[in-house]
Order: sequence, then structure tokens, then C-alpha cells
Amino acid sequence: MKLLRIGKKGQEIPVAIDKNGKYRNLSSHINDLNPDTINFETLESLKNINLEDLKEVDKNERIGACVSKPGNFFAVGLNYTEHAKETGAKPPEYPVLFNKSVHSIVGPNDNVIIPKGSQQLDHEVEMAFIIGKKAKRVLEKDAQDYIFGYCICNDISERDWQKNRGGQWVKGKSGDTFGPLGPHLITKDEIKDVNNLNLTLDVNGNRHQTGNTNQMIFNFNFLVAHITSFITLMPGDIVTTGTPPGVGLGMNPPVFLKNGDNMELSIDNLGSQNIKVVAE
Repeated sequence: MKLLRIGKKGQEIPVAIDKNGKYRNLSSHINDLNPDTINFETLESLKNINLEDLKEVDKNERIGACVSKPGNFFAVGLNYTEHAKETGAKPPEYPVLFNKSVHSIVGPNDNVIIPKGSQQLDHEVEMAFIIGKKAKRVLEKDAQDYIFGYCICNDISERDWQKNRGGQWVKGKSGDTFGPLGPHLITKDEIKDVNNLNLTLDVNGNRHQTGNTNQMIFNFNFLVAHITSFITLMPGDIVTTGTPPGVGLGMNPPVFLKNGDNMELSIDNLGSQNIKVVAE
């Protein structure tokens, strides 16, 4: 299924896209896309609905983040070899795992805010997966049994705060608008090959990032197995899986986001984001 959340911030409703591309209101069946409803039992019941019988929703309304109130929002760093090289880092031996604050999550077309004092705001187009059932010590061969679906994540990063302010990366990754998600939460059965999807990101119409999930150092199944050997993941938890080369930090000289910039992100099968950058 192709799922999303539509409406004003804090008032979003769950929506499914029918076979004709029309948006259908799921509120009579589930109240939101959140840890209580993002599970395989809910998915099976939704698949039995005739979506054409549900009320149509205006496509022109605001699209919210495709997941609401997740318990965890994890991210994997340096997961594309060329991106690691452009930042001056060695490709990692094990996945680099860090937190993004759940409060950083915004809609796919909401403004990204440059916080006061920020001088090095950067973009990262990424593919994220969403967990559909409790995952603890999952075997790599069984990983897809735990993934509910996938979405686009823009892992917005303040590089000075990330690298030069001491401690872990979380400070540079968790500003109030640093986690645009969506537009769609695409269930895994809708994607033929998750390990062969193109990712792109443009700034002001100029291509900055190009990549493919087949270039990931650690693929989705490995990440599920690796992370759950240390941390139990729960339904609705989000893991964003790293970015291809072309970030502002990697340019010579570096080029960071500025007030008025426009970002367009796209991943095969997952839709696109269109984001304006605005100074606080």
C-alpha cells in the first residue's frame, strides 16, 4: 500500500492512495500512522478494504510526515563509500549509528529552518525503513519480516554542531526541522528491489546528490540484523540508512544551505520532497 498523512500540522489524517491515484481517507479504519497502527495485522486489515468506497481527500492539502510519534529515530552515517571519502572519513568497518530527535520530524514539503547561530546547514537524501513488529536479535535472512515499509528522509545536518561541538553527532542532526519524512510510507511489497533504487537531490535546480541503494556499504537486511543485536526496535521506529555523495560539506569549497534555497529530493517508488530553506 501507499500510505501518507494529510492535513494541518497536528491535525493530519491517515490516507491511502487507490489504484487510480486518488487519495482516500482511512480515518474510519485507523486514527493515524503511528506505533499503535504500524504493524502487519493492521496492514492485512487495510488490504481488505475497497479503497474506492472511502471518502476522497484533496491532493492539494498539506502532506505531513508519513509516521507520527515514533519511539525511536535512528540514522546510519557514512554508509556510501564515496560520501565517506568526500567528508574525509574512512569507510566504516561497522555501521555508524546515531540518534536523531523524534522532535526533528516534519512533513516532506515543510520549510527547513536555519537555526540562529547556524553557519553550516547541509542536506542528505536518504532512504529510511520503518519497523512493523518488535525486532530483537533478528537474523539477516529474516530482516524483511520486520520491515513495514520505506520512505524518503532528508537527514538535515548542521556540520559545525555535528563535528566541532564535542560529543556525538546528535546535536548537529536534531534541530526542530532536521527530519523531513515522506511523502509516502510505501509498504515493502510495493517495491520490487530495495537494493536498486535511485536517489537524487537538487538545490535550486542544480543536481547535488546522485546515488543508488546498490552502493550502500551495509544493506537494509544487514542493518536490521546489526542494530537489533544491540537495540530492540519497536513498531513505528524509523531508521534512515545513509546518503550518497554530493553533500555541501564535500564540495570544494563547501557550499551550505542558505535562506531562500529550494531542495528537491527523489527516490524511485517513494515519491519526492520539495522544501524551502528559511532562516529562523
